[in-house]
Amino acid sequence: MTDAGLRYGRASLGLGFGVQGVAFALLVTRIPAIQDQYGISDGLLPVFLAAVPVLAGAGSVVTERLVARVRPAVVLRWAQPLVLLALLGVGAGREMWQAGVALGVFGLAVGALDASMNMLGVSLQRAYGRSIMLGFHAAFSLGGIVGASLAWVGARWELSLFVSWLPVVAVLLPAALMGSRWYTGGERRSAATGAVGGEGAGAVSFTLLLPLCLVMCFAYIGDSTVSNWSAKYLQDVLGSSEQLATVPYNLYMVTTLLGRAVGDLGVRRFGAVAVVRGGSLLAAGGFAVVAVAPGAWVGMLGFTLLGLGLCVIVPQTFAAAGRMFPGNSDAAVARLNIFNYVGFLVGSPLVGILGDAWSYRGAMVVPMVLVLVTLVYARSFGPESARYGGGHERPRTADVG
Repeated sequence: MTDAGLRYGRASLGLGFGVQGVAFALLVTRIPAIQDQYGISDGLLPVFLAAVPVLAGAGSVVTERLVARVRPAVVLRWAQPLVLLALLGVGAGREMWQAGVALGVFGLAVGALDASMNMLGVSLQRAYGRSIMLGFHAAFSLGGIVGASLAWVGARWELSLFVSWLPVVAVLLPAALMGSRWYTGGERRSAATGAVGGEGAGAVSFTLLLPLCLVMCFAYIGDSTVSNWSAKYLQDVLGSSEQLATVPYNLYMVTTLLGRAVGDLGVRRFGAVAVVRGGSLLAAGGFAVVAVAPGAWVGMLGFTLLGLGLCVIVPQTFAAAGRMFPGNSDAAVARLNIFNYVGFLVGSPLVGILGDAWSYRGAMVVPMVLVLVTLVYARSFGPESARYGGGHERPRTADVG
């Protein structure tokens, strides 16, 4: 793989992450509109919402099997258009069964997409020999901000879901297909074995992977706490206005983008272990500030700290899985990706149950403690002196961007 090929591969994968950020934000920010369009009751809505991450987990499992036969780039090339078309299908339907089918396809395709994107990211990072994984997730965050803004415009102009989503899909679908021409994992063919990049060699030990799975799960419990409860917490517990209650999630998204944009520099300078430890402490501090905040403005400070802290954990967890199983990183990433959805499923109801049974301030302590558990497993992210990872990466002989 030439340096130019790696640069094109990195840019095209960044575009893929950004497109996925837009699509995901368009869906999750318009859930009330989806509920109204299909007449889904409040009691039935959690079933629809839970089905998406469950099917995404299944999609991640299927992807692990697929990449044993085809490259992750092939899976990603066709999963991304399927996600966009499924999103459009959600906006176009009227019957409840249509919503079920469209959301089901969306969930399965998202699982395949998330797994294959991160497989390629881990492989490209190995080829570069330095940390670039956070940059891909920064593109996802940027896409999420763009998608949420487009969703706000559609809601503000009272456009139907199909009308508001059609122009976005019409732009993103050909862009994603065109960008997919340059997808590459930066694999290098072994002269001795003829295998590409060594993938498929060596079993993935779940015992070794388990600490990273727990870290992934806990990080997404924290993330889903912010996305599902920040507005309610600010308004009901801290007494803010309805308008001000929408600000914390926006702050969280912006600080997530900023943290990921500079995070790779931190990994190169201080190593993955130090960055993950620092992010965990910062995120736990954010939850603590939210839990004891006397008012809305202090609460928003807490959510800002949360964004800066949590943003580094997930990308580095995927990167650590790649370093831990250099001969079978695709399978490791696919299995790790399942715990993304486990955390998402657990986080929202966990805070709700604790809030109703105890208090919402007290409920914020639970994700704080779970994030702190990451400190126990920090050594799983590599030697403390590592700037990218282990000895399997090739030395950088040229600047590839």
